[in-house]
Amino acid sequence: MGGAAVGQLLKTTAPDELAVLARDGKKAQHYIDKGVNVRIGDFDDEESLEQAMKGISKLLLIPTIAPHRLEQHKKVIDAALKNGVKHVIYPGVSFKNIETSATAGLDAHFKTEDYIRNSGLTYTFLRNTLYMEAIAHFGGERLFESGFFLPAGNGKVPFALRREMGEAAANVLLQEGHENKTYDITGHELYGFAEVADELAKLTGKSVSYTSADPAVFAEKLKSAGVDEFFAFVVTGFNLDIRNRQFEIVTNDLERLLGRKPVGLKEGLTEVFGL
Repeated sequence: MGGAAVGQLLKTTAPDELAVLARDGKKAQHYIDKGVNVRIGDFDDEESLEQAMKGISKLLLIPTIAPHRLEQHKKVIDAALKNGVKHVIYPGVSFKNIETSATAGLDAHFKTEDYIRNSGLTYTFLRNTLYMEAIAHFGGERLFESGFFLPAGNGKVPFALRREMGEAAANVLLQEGHENKTYDITGHELYGFAEVADELAKLTGKSVSYTSADPAVFAEKLKSAGVDEFFAFVVTGFNLDIRNRQFEIVTNDLERLLGRKPVGLKEGLTEVFGL
């Protein structure tokens, strides 16, 4: 998402007006080649964060996926405050009731929002729904052989493309009028995995099924496939949250920030799967 935001910013903004934080200069070489100011640092290295924030007026804080991400986010916010950053844009999660979430650590997004709000910094919160790109990960490498096998029940999600979320974040950085506002960044329709499977079948001409799996069986299947235990726990949690309809929030906030209707399921699946 950060890459998508930078790509959008570069369409209208001079490269030397932008800075990105990267842990590895080699991986950020493509930004250096474009003239973007690359600042090497790490969310666990407070000194590097201090240096990275110098001269910055607006900050897009992309969440980490580490188990201790709340502590990491606090370090970034503290460094931003100390160095005169004026406005923080934070993309969290669009979610009905975080207190009943089955996904460990998801509450860190809302705690990060609280920390930013209490800091006195101007903020914009972009509560993102699940990426459309995640559908491919949920399906796995054998999707077109075995179909979707997920404990998501009949729950639905207003999937949206990550690149459009990044574009929306870039527009917030560039525009005025988003100060101290919260947006739910979602697609314009809800889809369950049965509908996703049907659409993929139409697009590919292949048989694509959806099986609503037992959560315990699903978790065991991931484990036996050698999936990292933490990752398996998180993926299972996301599916249980879908099952419990936690992501069933639809707004036109993404449409307003893009200035057009976001990509729908058919076009999104075509892009995600390269069809």
